[in-house]
Amino acid sequence: MDCDRFPTDLLKDQTAWYLIYDELAHASASSHTDARRRLLELSRRIAGHSFWETPSGTPAARVALKEIARARTEAGR
Repeated sequence: MDCDRFPTDLLKDQTAWYLIYDELAHASASSHTDARRRLLELSRRIAGHSFWETPSGTPAARVALKEIARARTEAGR
């Protein structure tokens, strides 16, 4: 599944989720409350996106979305 099949906002949110997650995973032990809140908000938006209610919103599509978003973060997009 290519990235053109996903709504732009959904792909953007999943990519941002990985960026923030990586930031938290590699950060020092100091408080990162804002980043954690942003991660939770992105999780809510991704899980509740209307795309998942369409015939295209299959479990395989969820995996593909994550793979595309992860590739984008690794490519520096």
